[in-house]
Amino acid sequence: MHRLLQPRHGLRTPRRPNVLIHGAGGGIVTFAIQWATATGATVITTAGSDAKTQIGQSLGASTAINYRTDDFVAATLAATDGRGVDAILDVVGADYLDRNLNCLATDGHLVIIGGNLSPTPLNLGQLIFKGASVTATMLRPRSIQQKADIITGVRRDVLPLVEAGALKPVIDSVVPMRDAAQAHTLLESGSTVGNVVLDNRSGS
Repeated sequence: MHRLLQPRHGLRTPRRPNVLIHGAGGGIVTFAIQWATATGATVITTAGSDAKTQIGQSLGASTAINYRTDDFVAATLAATDGRGVDAILDVVGADYLDRNLNCLATDGHLVIIGGNLSPTPLNLGQLIFKGASVTATMLRPRSIQQKADIITGVRRDVLPLVEAGALKPVIDSVVPMRDAAQAHTLLESGSTVGNVVLDNRSGS
C-alpha cells in the first residue's frame, strides 16, 4: 500500500493527490480508502452497486462510481477536470489495464495487487507519453526480510492512524473456523462489504 503515494525518483507527489481505488466493497479497499483519505489524498472509488458506492463515500471517497452503470474512465476524468489521477490501486488486473492508463495523469502511477493476471497488451506509447509507471506487487513471494520491513512500515505509518481512530476495520461477518467453507462461499458471492473474519477461538 505504501507504494500508492510514494514519490517516484525525481518527482514530487502533489500536496493533495487524486487517487483512484477500485472495488469499494473489498476488505483491502475499505482500508485503502480510509488510509488514502487520512494521508491527505482525494479519493475516487468504483464499485458494482449503488449500495457499495455509498459505502465508499462513507469511508471518505469524494467520488464513487458504479462501474455497471457508468463509464469509470469518463467519470474519473470528469471528477479531476480532465487531468486524471496521480495514483491508482487496482484489484481487477488485466481487464482494467488499458482503462486505468486512460485515467492516469501525467507522471501518474498504477499499482496492481491482484485480479485477472492473464497476459494482456500494454500500450507503451501511452505510458511513455504520460511519463507514467506501473507496479505489480504481491506479499506472498516476498522474502522474510521484505515482509519484516513491511511490518515495520505498518507500525510506523498505519498503527498511529488506527490509534487516532482514522482507520477502522470494516467487518462484514464473523464465521466460526469449522465453517470456513461458508466464508469462502460468502466471498465468492460478491455480496460482502469489508472483511469476512474466521473465528478460531475455542468453541467457535
